[in-house]
Amino acid sequence: MSYARKIVLHCRTPDVGRVSRLVEDLIRDGVVFVGLVGRDCAHFEDIVDETVVGDGSRDHFILTSSHPDYTLAEAVEFAESLSGEYEGEVQVVEI
Repeated sequence: MSYARKIVLHCRTPDVGRVSRLVEDLIRDGVVFVGLVGRDCAHFEDIVDETVVGDGSRDHFILTSSHPDYTLAEAVEFAESLSGEYEGEVQVVEI
């Protein structure tokens, strides 16, 4: 499966290992934005950031944002509002 350039992760029952593996796939597919909404989304934003940075040797950047007080629809609306290098379709991924 390949991913859109902008992702909203809907955190329902996430686990750290699953999120870390998913981020590797997002990097591979050239994702440039990951917004997180739902259960523990701020914590999982940190996991995404740490996975992207890794040991510092990776030449990839992903803009992240967490929205603990947003609905899924509001998080998608925020992602859709990004423009410029963050332009594009938004894909919702349930974790």
